[in-house]
Amino acid sequence: MAISMDELWKQFCENLTNADSSEAFEQLRIRYLGKKGEITGLLKNMGALAADQRREYGQKVNELKERTEKAITEKAMQAHVKEVERKIAMTPKFDLTQPLKLEEGSYHPITLVQRDCEKIFASMGFTIEDYDEIVDDYHCFEALNIPKHHPARDMQDTYYLTNGQLLKTHTSAAQNAIMRKYGAPLRAIFPGRCFRNESTDACHENTFFQMEGIMIDENISISNLIYFMKTMLSEVFQRDIKVRLRPGFFPFVEPGFELDISCLICGGKGCPSCKNSGWLELCPCGMIHPNVLKAGGIDTEKYTGFAFGLGLTRLAMMKYGIKDIRDLNSGNLKSLSQFVQ
Repeated sequence: MAISMDELWKQFCENLTNADSSEAFEQLRIRYLGKKGEITGLLKNMGALAADQRREYGQKVNELKERTEKAITEKAMQAHVKEVERKIAMTPKFDLTQPLKLEEGSYHPITLVQRDCEKIFASMGFTIEDYDEIVDDYHCFEALNIPKHHPARDMQDTYYLTNGQLLKTHTSAAQNAIMRKYGAPLRAIFPGRCFRNESTDACHENTFFQMEGIMIDENISISNLIYFMKTMLSEVFQRDIKVRLRPGFFPFVEPGFELDISCLICGGKGCPSCKNSGWLELCPCGMIHPNVLKAGGIDTEKYTGFAFGLGLTRLAMMKYGIKDIRDLNSGNLKSLSQFVQ
C-alpha cells in the first residue's frame, strides 16, 4: 500500500530531528528529494489518477517538496550556527584590560642584507621581482643554455620532485620569465631561496639565499658589470672591500667570471669559512649568453646585457662576522636576536 503524503511528511520530520551533520542532511535530501527519492516517487502515482485529479495532486507533491527542501536548509543552517558558537566558546579567553608585554623581535640577518641590496639597486633604477621556488626544467636549465644531459647540470645537485618539477637551484631560473615580462631595455633584481643537495659544512648549506640581477640595454659591457658590483659592495659594507675577478664557467654567460671578496672574518688569512684560502666566492657573473637572450625574446643584434648571482647568505656572513653558515638556518633565537634593527 502506497504511503500518503501526510505519513511521508511525518516520517521525514522524525528523521530530520535526528540529523545533526552536513552528511546527514545530504542523505536526507537524497532519500526524499533525489531522482529516486520517496517524494519524487509520489509522482509515479499520477498515472492511476483521473485527468481532472492530476493537476491538484501534482501541486500537492510540489508543495511537499518545497516544504521538505526548506526544512532541510533551515535545520542545516541552525546546526552550522551552533557549531560556530561551539567553536567560539572553546576559544581561549584573554583580558583586554591587562597590560601587554611585548618582546621585541628581530629581522633575520639575511633579510637585513637583502633589504640593503634592494634599496641600493632600486636607487640605481632596478626593479625588484619575485619568483617561484618550485620551477620546471626549462626555466631552471634549458632557457639558460643548459640543455638536457649537459655536464653543467652535475654541478647543481638538484632536488627533483615526483611530478617532474624541481626546487630551483639558482635564482637564474627567473631570467627567462623576467625578460619576457619586460623585454629590453631592462634592469631587475630577483632575490630568492635556492636548494641544492650539498654536504653541509661551515661554508655550504642545502638551503641558501641568492639575489639574481640582470641589466640589458644597448652597448652594455663588462665595465658596466664591474661598476655596479663595486657600487653595491661599497654601499653594503660601508668600507673599502678587496675584490678579485677571475674567469669562471657558467653556460648562461659568456665570458663568465667569479667575483670574490677578501674574507672579512679572518681578514684574508684563512679560516674554515673561506676554506683557508683567504677569499670567499660571492658573485658568479658575466655577459648574458646570446642563446639566453634569444630564449627570452631579446634582439641580440641590438641588445647586450650582464647577469650576476649574488650570494645573500655569504654576504650576511661577511657583513655580520658569522663564521658558520649553518647558524643562519638553525633557528637559534639567542644567536639571531643580536641583529635587532
